[in-house]
Amino acid sequence: MPFKTAKIKFLFFIYWFLLAYILAALVWWFIALNRQNEQMTSLRKQQLNKEQVNYADEARKIAGDKKRKTAQYIGEGSIFFLLIVAGAVFVYRAVVRELKLSRQQQNFMMAITHELKTPIAVAKLNLETLLMRKLDEEKRQKLLQHALQETNRLNVLCSNMLISSQIEAGGYRITNEDINISELVGNCVSDFLNRFPERAVKSGIDKDLFINGDVLLLQMAINNLVDNAIKYSPKDSEIRVQVNGNSGLVTISVANEGAGIDAKDREKIFEKFYRAGNEATRMAKGTGLGLYITRRIIETHKGKIYVDPGTDKGTAFVIELKQVV
Repeated sequence: MPFKTAKIKFLFFIYWFLLAYILAALVWWFIALNRQNEQMTSLRKQQLNKEQVNYADEARKIAGDKKRKTAQYIGEGSIFFLLIVAGAVFVYRAVVRELKLSRQQQNFMMAITHELKTPIAVAKLNLETLLMRKLDEEKRQKLLQHALQETNRLNVLCSNMLISSQIEAGGYRITNEDINISELVGNCVSDFLNRFPERAVKSGIDKDLFINGDVLLLQMAINNLVDNAIKYSPKDSEIRVQVNGNSGLVTISVANEGAGIDAKDREKIFEKFYRAGNEATRMAKGTGLGLYITRRIIETHKGKIYVDPGTDKGTAFVIELKQVV
């Protein structure tokens, strides 16, 4: 990594040096042409005969030609200058964007490798323990439950990756239907309570609220938010899931009592592969795909998702979708 950083710095130095050289050459070109114009004007004036009748007219004509040439040089030079600067800025931003994406993808590959290997290793260890040892029923159930949780985690991860690639490629066909979002969110909460019985997940859900959308995608979006709320909050804290209908909108809120998200990261966290910069967040399991996919899903349903800025403690994600009456 230090070698790559040094190499990139050297390449950027060469880039800025060449840009400065080109701009200096452009300025020198303008100065040289302007001097040539003055010399040609002086030469033409010297060739005039002061005693001729139209001397004043010829002198004015020569002076006018000089001004037109100067204006031409300034105009052409300005256009070239603006084109060079615009091109340089475009190339610089494109390169920085590609470098940023490359770093994000590298971090994603390291994270995804860890995320894939961990549940596989845990499930394998639990199953091998069940095969090699005679355990009482309570311990068997505990190991099986743990293996099932890791398998579900692996399934969610694979689904996120698959849906992300399909949405990016435009290959996912959305099946729109009227959905009882109250039941869907309630089922998601029940599923998490079964998977994490030790966690306090509280819900307040208005009954029989309907929206039009894709069941699979919306279920994935809700699961991603609840999973994040559990992942980024203390084990003894409370997760709150609210679903309310008001003024033709269904509002879904998933809140936790974790460390919260800095104001500067509240928009960035929805970017692909992005993970917030605080150490507690980076140490938690994740790939930087969940919130990106969730935003894409909600935007596909013509809704919006944001972090509630008025939350005093922890983080609250809010989804707003159009209600079907």
